[in-house]
Parts: sequence; structure tokens; C-alpha cells
Amino acid sequence: MKQRPIDDTLDSCDELARTLAEIDVGGVLHETASAVSAGTRASFLRRSLGAAAGVGALLTATDAEAATTAATKNDVAILQFDLVLEYLQAGLYTEAERLDALTPTTLAWARVVGAHERAHVRAIKGLLGRKTVPSPSFDYRNVTSSEQAFIKTAVAFEDLTAALLKWQAPRLDSRSIVAAVVTLHSVETRHAAWIRHIVGLEPATTAFDKPASQRKMAELIDSTHFVASKARVARKAQPPYSG
Repeated sequence: MKQRPIDDTLDSCDELARTLAEIDVGGVLHETASAVSAGTRASFLRRSLGAAAGVGALLTATDAEAATTAATKNDVAILQFDLVLEYLQAGLYTEAERLDALTPTTLAWARVVGAHERAHVRAIKGLLGRKTVPSPSFDYRNVTSSEQAFIKTAVAFEDLTAALLKWQAPRLDSRSIVAAVVTLHSVETRHAAWIRHIVGLEPATTAFDKPASQRKMAELIDSTHFVASKARVARKAQPPYSG
């Protein structure tokens, strides 16, 4: 049965801002965002030409190989930003699975999406190699045990990530990394559409998607409190996800 208690308004950055005011990275994303060059680099199409052939090897590269792939500071800063965001997403799904407080329907898709997000964490860490940043500890409070709060947060995260990756792609310097990031983008957009369909929201509310900048995304979530300085005890003494 479809659920419709969620307001179907998560289709723009302004609406995402209101939803994401309830979630956080406590300045972590803002810090990594500031390291990224604001200027748009050369044409995305030109830099993407021929890159697809190396995607499989990139995502399974050793740390030493991956470290040489992310050659520029700009690429490293973008990937570090994405890694923190993926930590945050993977943690949300992982804790929801551990607490087992959501409905069977919601837990079923959360397990699928959570497995993908954990795979994304591993892939980005592989791309960064020695420049990987550690995961902070997260305190999701009651979001991972509240059905409607979890669904609304998950939809916002997937919409946010798809918009963010769209903004990042033409700003990456390495064609191989562009190709790898594009493979993540397509999965995130499928997540967003799939979850929306399951919970009774329109998979797409406009004919064209707008990108969302890294700095804007960091600012949207900077005032919330999902990142904890210390790991806190979740519902029924179950430990929260800490990376």
C-alpha cells in the first residue's frame, strides 16, 4: 500500500533546504566544499570522451593506483566531500537496519539502498587511496526509528545527492573520475525515483533537473546535528553507525 503523508515538495533546492534543516553534517561538508574550485573547467563532453572504458578498473583499483588517479587537489576535494556525504547516507540506512523499528516495506527498500551506499563508500575510498578522510560519528536521534522521519530524510538525501553529482561532474579534472562519478549518479537518481514511487510520490516532478552546488548543499545541512563529536547511544541502547 502506498503511503501519502509526506508532502510532495522535495523537487527544488529551496524545499530540500527545509527538509535538510532537520539533518546534518555539522560543518564537515562545508569544510570540504570550501576546498573546491568555484570555476567551471573545460567542457564535460570533451573530458568525458573515451573515459568509460576505465570505469571498471577504477572502482576496483588498489589504494596506490587510485591515489595517482585523483591527480588534482580539486578532484580530491570533490571526492572527499562525496565520501563524507556517502558516510552520512550509509550510516542512516545501516542504523535503521540495526534498530529494525520501521515497517517491513520500508526496511526492505532501505536494505537495498543501504547496501548500495556502503558500496559507494568503498568505491570512493578506493578512488581517494591514501587521501581518504575518516568518517565522523553520527547521531541520527529518532530519525532511524520513526517511519515518516526516515522516509522524508531518505527522499531528501537521494534527491540531494543526484543534484550534487550533476553539479560536480563538469568540474572534475580527470576523465576517468568523471566516468566513475557518473556511474554513481545514475544509481542515485534511480534510488530517488524508486523510493518516491514506493512511498507514493511522483518519481519526477519536472521535465528537467537542476544541479545543486557543493557549497550550497553544505550550507543547507550545516545548521543541523547529525554529526556528533562522540557516538551516542541510539534507541534501546543500540549503538549508532560510526563508519
